[in-house]
Amino acid sequence: MQTGEEVLRGLMIDGLGGDAAAHASLLRQIVPLLRGFYRRRVRGADDDVEDLVQETLIAVHTRRGTYDRDRPFTAWMFSIARYKMIDHFRRAGRLRPIGDLEETLVVEDFEAGLIARLDIDDLLAGLPPKQARMIVATHIDGLTTAEAAAAGGIGQSDVKVSVHRGLKALIAKVQRTQR
Repeated sequence: MQTGEEVLRGLMIDGLGGDAAAHASLLRQIVPLLRGFYRRRVRGADDDVEDLVQETLIAVHTRRGTYDRDRPFTAWMFSIARYKMIDHFRRAGRLRPIGDLEETLVVEDFEAGLIARLDIDDLLAGLPPKQARMIVATHIDGLTTAEAAAAGGIGQSDVKVSVHRGLKALIAKVQRTQR
């Protein structure tokens, strides 16, 4: 059984290969994921959420040539979504740069984020794949249990059990390394 990530990645690769139906299907299937992502993060009118979803769909379409076929599709898509959200906050006046501090923070945050991501990837690599995917979906990508279940093609209770067992294993692993 393929996971939601595998299906979406396959549709993206097929779309890059010229399959217009696969590309259209991909764009339809990511709409609920994007709506959920933005609803949890953007306070305001539903119009703002829908605008962000549409902007992200356009960016996924126009920037599809930058997608690395060897990387997870959802990570690429959610990084685009994060940039669109930041742009939205800037337009709304919720993010204001402070002199040259913004450039410094961007570089420092990027390096710290990259190191943290590598550490997380190392930790998750030791888990069964389903547990790792569900932890990423719910705790990193910010999906609800229902959204992660739909994206993964599994039940909500399976998501909860996978996340619980995976986090328990990660805690034990971290505790062992601290000794």
